[in-house]
Amino acid sequence: MSAEARAAGNVATAAGESDPAAEEAVRTAARAARAAVPGLASAPDAQIDEALRAMAAALDEAGPAILAANEDDMRAATAAGLPGAMQDRLHLDSARLAAMASQLEILAGVPHEPLTRKVRDLPGGLVASERRRPVGVVGANFEARPNVTVDVASQLIKSRNAGVLRTGSAALRSAIALADEVIAPALAKAGLSPQAIQLVRVPGQAAAYALVREPQLVPLVILRGSGASTRALAATGAAHGVRTLAHADGGGVLYIHSSAQRDVVAPLIDASLDRLGVCNRLNLLLVDDRLWDEWLPELTAQLGTLRISASLPPHDHPLGHEWALEAGREATVTIAPATSPAHAAAIANEETSGLAAGIAASDPAAATEFLDGYAGTGAFWNAPTRLLDGFKLLGVPETGINIDALPGPRGPVTFRDLYLRQFVIQPCLSGG
Repeated sequence: MSAEARAAGNVATAAGESDPAAEEAVRTAARAARAAVPGLASAPDAQIDEALRAMAAALDEAGPAILAANEDDMRAATAAGLPGAMQDRLHLDSARLAAMASQLEILAGVPHEPLTRKVRDLPGGLVASERRRPVGVVGANFEARPNVTVDVASQLIKSRNAGVLRTGSAALRSAIALADEVIAPALAKAGLSPQAIQLVRVPGQAAAYALVREPQLVPLVILRGSGASTRALAATGAAHGVRTLAHADGGGVLYIHSSAQRDVVAPLIDASLDRLGVCNRLNLLLVDDRLWDEWLPELTAQLGTLRISASLPPHDHPLGHEWALEAGREATVTIAPATSPAHAAAIANEETSGLAAGIAASDPAAATEFLDGYAGTGAFWNAPTRLLDGFKLLGVPETGINIDALPGPRGPVTFRDLYLRQFVIQPCLSGG
């Protein structure tokens, strides 16, 4: 384990200690959200979508107040020496607010999932149906990234779940502005309880640990953020009977096969590194050993034009080390050789988180060999791993990307995944 990972583990352990103020803040928020569950669960589709459109409008109307709060967060982040990639995630401007509003409008127009579907007829004149029911109160702990406050809130509202949100302390002022100026007023304007989406306003990670210790109030918690701290939260949740959807690790992989064309590879690399502080960016670049000597100089030169450093063999770190989480060294990509598509897929399976991996190739057989061999969440052929994103892939915002190798929601988690399955057995009605 690296010194950084040990330090993160020590911080997580310290943060996991009991904090009465944080615990009471979480319980108070959860009880308020729980009181709003019946009205949200029974709301018609049109009312839910009205709330989302009201959120989009409020982002424009409250823009100056939101940006002022974000400027306060940015000043504090600069004074604290927050790394550049983290400051990029924290920053809001009018263009980002407009993009958030656009996504809300699109989400409002997405058809709702059917509440009930017939499964089959049963003997004795009975019929089995599957009904979708909201979880009730869903918690979410996420990085200091203000847009996620709106993304998660919108997914919960669309799925008719109430929520308790907790963000990184660096974004707390921005999140409060979004909760008070956008989310609560929009719910009220649509005739829904403004208490349905709660924000924990106590800074510090103790609140995150309190959130995963309340199975009766918050049975499911979405976890996003750095690997070590998110895994520690997931373990704490499991110990207390709280189910979690954890997004702990990332790092995209691109394998350049010997059949790859330069005019395909260069744009793929550019598109994969448009933002450095995100989980699905290019992290590990595998180069077919038949291309190694010829291509390595131009690949490192291309990275240099993007102001990206290359970590070359022999590596003093695991191949899958996620540079987006390396404070001060986010602008790094690991480069390593691979002997074949199967070998590249094996490296991606064994050395990385299993988030996303792609192949650049003009040979369909090579691409098929790689895609069949890679077991991770998203597999790509001549496409950037940045596409593993709720909005880019599915057309709706996400709450996070789940990479668990278990049945259930995998990949971008959206409102379609935030429900409970209930089986209803009843007499077959006339015409059924």
